[in-house]
Amino acid sequence: MSAGAWFEGFEQGRFTLNGTEIFARFGGQRDKPALLLLHGFPQTHAIWHRVAQHLKDDYFLIMPDLRGYGDSAKAPGLADHSNYSKRAMGEDMVQLMVTLGAGHFQLCGHDRGGRVAHRMALDHPQRVRKLCVIDIAPTLDMYNATDMAFARYYYHWFHLIQPSPLPEFMIGPNARQYLHVKLGGWGATGLGYIEPQALAEYERCFCRAESIHAACEDYRASAGIDLDHDRESRARGEKVARDMLVLWGRNGVVEKLFKPVELWQAQCAGRVEGECLPAGHFIPEELHQETAQALRAFFA
Repeated sequence: MSAGAWFEGFEQGRFTLNGTEIFARFGGQRDKPALLLLHGFPQTHAIWHRVAQHLKDDYFLIMPDLRGYGDSAKAPGLADHSNYSKRAMGEDMVQLMVTLGAGHFQLCGHDRGGRVAHRMALDHPQRVRKLCVIDIAPTLDMYNATDMAFARYYYHWFHLIQPSPLPEFMIGPNARQYLHVKLGGWGATGLGYIEPQALAEYERCFCRAESIHAACEDYRASAGIDLDHDRESRARGEKVARDMLVLWGRNGVVEKLFKPVELWQAQCAGRVEGECLPAGHFIPEELHQETAQALRAFFA
């Protein structure tokens, strides 16, 4: 079964947005609320393929590949990494939603997609109706709390931000093995939760020099310009204006080292709900039915 077969009944397209070509799948019910689903590292929109089957009758679903990932454009990073900032990625997504006729939408992001979603909710409060983030705490709080335990679990945060091309050269010759280690870690017990077609899709998209560089740029931005944006937002007293749902995995790093609901409550002016699910980091694939149920209940 191909990735396309998973999304039978969904359309796909390439859109030039914010100066970048973005690939997206979309479908479901055009007359129902729009729900934007954002993936994380080192994956693509394919992480949502089972969740989409559960939700396609209730929402107009939009599942893009973030810039630098999947089949979206992978431009070389700028000197300040601003073209991979979460603000720039969020602008892509807002323009995508407007292009598809969804000026207001529900929003859910996993991993890096959650960080893009957080920035979108701050920069575009009039667009986002409700926000769900999956298995993350706020980026600034996570960096501020760095200790030996966090550095060991999330060593990639500090490896990928090293100046180009060092991490790119280190990962490139062993990209498939590196990808498998990432997908099988962070509380996941190996690769058994990933269907073969999904794994093949992640391998196809990640194991390319331009993809590895773009992923590094995503993390370089998070350790630099994204932190500047977050500090500026906090200095101005900006918070997420809408209600939030926080999902995280019982076997993952967020559960071990952080108190996600408390941290997000401090950054949200609305109501914050939280649920710890019996999974590792890749919750939308490990527990697709439970993820869909939680989203349906929250966005109702």
